[in-house]
Amino acid sequence: MTNVTFPAGAVSATATVTEVLPSLSAVMTDSTPFHPVDHTWPDQPADTGTIEGEAVSDVVMAARSPEGEWLLGESIPVKRGTEGWAWAIAHIVHDATRFTVGHRADLRVEADRRQALSIGHTACHLASLALNAALAGYWSKDARPDALGRPDFDGTANQRSRILASGARDEFRLGKSLRKKGFDTARLPASLPELQGAVNRRLDAWIATAAAVRITTEGPNITDLRKWVCELPEGTASIACGGTHVTSLTELGAVSVTLTAEDPQLLVMETSAAALSSGSAA
Repeated sequence: MTNVTFPAGAVSATATVTEVLPSLSAVMTDSTPFHPVDHTWPDQPADTGTIEGEAVSDVVMAARSPEGEWLLGESIPVKRGTEGWAWAIAHIVHDATRFTVGHRADLRVEADRRQALSIGHTACHLASLALNAALAGYWSKDARPDALGRPDFDGTANQRSRILASGARDEFRLGKSLRKKGFDTARLPASLPELQGAVNRRLDAWIATAAAVRITTEGPNITDLRKWVCELPEGTASIACGGTHVTSLTELGAVSVTLTAEDPQLLVMETSAAALSSGSAA
């Protein structure tokens, strides 16, 4: 099991090599500051950096099956933490043969890229909560609540989320299943300018509070539950999240969203923060 230190903001560490898989170009350690891409909900790209000076091109989840076979990333057929499987983080390098089990290795994350993705991820959570608030009156049936007690449009309709450097892109499916749950999709296209303005005004108000952001965790292992927590004017927002984040909303600068629905079955929300230039972090 790999212990992780990225929830506390760590970008460097010295750790012991526990597994080397040359055929998969993978090196695993007993602890790591690297954030891996999640194989079940790959919203935030993995950290990049170095391990003992060797470039780390990707960081993925690793799982050893009950039969003893190691599988990486998308090839893992079960959810993280499934009983009977051993879980770790694999650092993908060009030449894994230079590493040996038991060796103490120096790990360093590319800090600027981490910060840009952390800005993007925190901005994404804020934008989703602000969108939920703006759409609260579009529901005719009781819907599951979000972290602030409003109908959770994001949690119900989000089909794909991508964290970018200082931003994010979220896609929401406006299909039959959403209408059956009581959401009025017919009102949405003509209301987009009004909704966009409401979301951005709420984001401005939240950023102005300079609220602190923190990650809480039930333990140090990669499989332990982690949550994003932020004290907003409407209350404490707590969202299960395995990504990285800033420590204060002041780090985001101005945050704004653009809402588009060129496809009547799809609402797209693009979020950007002014702290750094936005763009893809893939």
